[in-house]
Amino acid sequence: MISGSAGAVANDVNLLKTKVRHVKTDSTHKAQNPILWADVPDVAIVRVGRTYYMSSTTMHMSPGLPIMKSTDLVNWKIASYAYETLADTDELNLKGGKNDYGRGSWASSLAYHDGTFYATTFSLSTGKTYIFRTKNPNKTPWKATSFAPLFGDHSLYFDDDGRAYIVHGNNGQMRITELKSDLTGVQPGGLDQAIIPNASTVAPGIVGLPAEGSQFRKINGKYYLCNIVWPKRDMRTEIIHRADQLTGPYEGRVLFHDQGIAQGGLIDTPKGDWFAYLFQDHGAVGRIPFLVPVKWVDGWPVLGVDGKAPTTLNLPASKLGVSGIVASDEFDRRPGDRPLPLAWQWNHNPDNANWSLAAHPGSLRLTAGRVDPELSQARNTLTQRTFGPESSATTAVDVSHMKDGDFAGLTVFQKKYGFVGVKATGDARSIVMVSAKSNKPEEITSIPLAQKTVFLKIDCDFKDRADKAYFYYSLNGKDWSAIGESLHMVYDIPHFMGYRFGLFNFATKTAGGFVDFDFFRLSDKITALP
Repeated sequence: MISGSAGAVANDVNLLKTKVRHVKTDSTHKAQNPILWADVPDVAIVRVGRTYYMSSTTMHMSPGLPIMKSTDLVNWKIASYAYETLADTDELNLKGGKNDYGRGSWASSLAYHDGTFYATTFSLSTGKTYIFRTKNPNKTPWKATSFAPLFGDHSLYFDDDGRAYIVHGNNGQMRITELKSDLTGVQPGGLDQAIIPNASTVAPGIVGLPAEGSQFRKINGKYYLCNIVWPKRDMRTEIIHRADQLTGPYEGRVLFHDQGIAQGGLIDTPKGDWFAYLFQDHGAVGRIPFLVPVKWVDGWPVLGVDGKAPTTLNLPASKLGVSGIVASDEFDRRPGDRPLPLAWQWNHNPDNANWSLAAHPGSLRLTAGRVDPELSQARNTLTQRTFGPESSATTAVDVSHMKDGDFAGLTVFQKKYGFVGVKATGDARSIVMVSAKSNKPEEITSIPLAQKTVFLKIDCDFKDRADKAYFYYSLNGKDWSAIGESLHMVYDIPHFMGYRFGLFNFATKTAGGFVDFDFFRLSDKITALP
């Protein structure tokens, strides 16, 4: 770890007022892999006409089950969320010392049938399977149905006769289970049988992680099931099985084995080109999506260029980059606006009584509604994805109404989090950098603060998986000083997601203090380091 020196110069403040700039593409003007250098795991994609819709996993965040859309497979924008909150439990509400990190809702599937969109998922938090449906995928929330049992990593499929099935797996065995016609549960006496006894056997070596992550569809009269396996001492590997009949018999093979890019399915373009949508574990930034071109040989999809994921794709270059899924925010609202841009998600369920955009127009007010021991247990931390190869977040916060023992500021959040913020001690204020690199928060640096507003910034360097975060403060928004030490960010399974920028305010002694954040500004450039 290193301590930052005073006087480090940040990006010009006017630059930070703009939205996220696009990652540069090369002179070929073609799309680049990864499609999004940000945490967008467990992707499922469906095409309706010329528009693609993609779902992903955000687990304990609210709103959840994000739905993104694109007209070219490259430029994605968040269209909606399937739900605002998944359930009202102590764990999802961060009550009683409980939490739901790494749980919430997991891998989803998407389907479109008879004019209706379906997004499905499952939750270890509730032990249920969820089916969300809507005619308008641009509106949150979708209509929800839930039932037991929990079908893990399933794929919803409508056959040609309109009957609905869930394809799911456990320990490598793949099963198909028929649902009621209204999708409110399992069809009594309906089809429910194993279709592949052990899908993992097509992978070489000894399997450490059995087949999971089902994506099922019918193509040119054949049924195809994509899964992931993880052989020991090897990498995440995509496999595929096919059959002429819904119930089999199925034959399988390895579909893709390159850089651990795996888990997903197949999608076609209106022109008849095919791609596989997959993702890669990419360190602290999270699990990032790739597109891999597909050719068909003897009824089998063949992925990649010489079996590898290409850097450049035969698709138009990205115009949005990550700016379709993250966003700067001045906290100004007009009548009819959604209260928060879709890029924002709360850590667990929010306490809506203790945040406001109206209490101080043009600012986000966060009130400490209760006493909490530290940041990971505090409610109303408002988050967005970090992104690569570099990303930076800046905010300004009025801390004049904090109470003794309060902490407020800007964080890069995961289990081993770090933050730069303000601590209230009696009537005094101090700028602090706190690190949870040892899984417990430790105050690294404290500097007296004699004014009511302070500017805060965090830079993230994900180049070559450096996974470093650097922390800064400013008293005027122009001249920046480094504070504390860098944080080595670590993707940790208990949270099971990439690092997130977050705005927070919590009390350790007395509830009721509040702070006003004036803006949240993102950039894809970080401070030049010595």
